[in-house]
Amino acid sequence: MSHLLRVASALLLLILAPVPAARAAPVSQIVMDAATGQVLEAENADRVRPPASLAKMMTLLLVFDALDAGTLKPGTPIRMTAAGERQQPSRLGLRRGRTIRLDAAMRAIAVISANDIAVAVGDRLAGDERAFVRLMNKRAKAIGMTATTFGNATGLAPAGGRSTARDMAILARHLIRANPGRYRLFATRSIRWEGRSRPSHNKLLGKVAGLDGLKTGYTVEAGFNLAASARRAGRRVIVVVMGAPSAGARDLLVSNLIELGFSEPRRRGIRR
Repeated sequence: MSHLLRVASALLLLILAPVPAARAAPVSQIVMDAATGQVLEAENADRVRPPASLAKMMTLLLVFDALDAGTLKPGTPIRMTAAGERQQPSRLGLRRGRTIRLDAAMRAIAVISANDIAVAVGDRLAGDERAFVRLMNKRAKAIGMTATTFGNATGLAPAGGRSTARDMAILARHLIRANPGRYRLFATRSIRWEGRSRPSHNKLLGKVAGLDGLKTGYTVEAGFNLAASARRAGRRVIVVVMGAPSAGARDLLVSNLIELGFSEPRRRGIRR
């Protein structure tokens, strides 16, 4: 990482952290060129840590795969299961036995990180969550996520699994490149459910030029995570931050890293 960015990152984490910096684990971060996969900047990118809801990117990738294979369709009804109904917030609130169209389910997972819907979708795809987790880990291995083990469809503790910022950048890149049309889902700023608007958890949408996804995540164990991507002048960069001490620190760091990714090579200290 460039010296100036390292200093700036340390200062903003000290300012915005709700706990003493000495007690906080180092933040993991990576900047990747989406076209080439080249790592432009990285710090603690291979530190293994909980993915939290970043795991839902894999849940959605498996849904996209099923759509491509024709085993699911946008209008396929997803029935809420007992396991899904038991999930903690964030939730859509669908009651057991009720159904939701798959296209609406995908929006609920991508936009408001609905844990209940993620589990119900996994149950529909694989029969139960254990079988779905096997699919998640098989797909992770296939796309080169060498340090990742998923534990459930949501990424929530205690069985949410382990990953790294580097692996999450690999996953984000694959999602974008393999699903250019469906990727627009991640730019959705809100959904409506039962007459109420539910805003996206990604507060950088509409605030950072060109930013159009992807996924936030938080648990007490994981800290504040965000996989983000932005496109400017035909070029796209991917940024992943994991383990930030607050949502504000995470969002500010991601914003700065996106700017760095689009800067001149001599300014970002590009890694070859």
